[in-house]
Amino acid sequence: MGWSAFVTMLEYKAARYGRTLVKAGRFEPTSQVCSACGAKDGPKPLDVREWICTACGTVHDRDHNAAINIKRAAGLAASACGAPVRPESVLAQRDETGSLGFPTKPCAA
Repeated sequence: MGWSAFVTMLEYKAARYGRTLVKAGRFEPTSQVCSACGAKDGPKPLDVREWICTACGTVHDRDHNAAINIKRAAGLAASACGAPVRPESVLAQRDETGSLGFPTKPCAA
């Protein structure tokens, strides 16, 4: 339930600010594909946190490698849809600038 609510919030925020949310498939092998050469090394047990690509010899941290692959996939999806990969930043709305509103008196040092 928590993940679903988080994704729903991301979709809402993306739509609100004119962005596109790109989701990677649940079973996408992001930690199995070498981010350096693209070779798929196959599944590994979850206790394997670091691995060496058999094709190019690059040493990978499992999570870092997956993050690079996800970032690359999101960029390709955005490019394929015709959207810019790095959209311009959007300023926060006045009521979103802080969680407590504007300070009424200076903070004590």
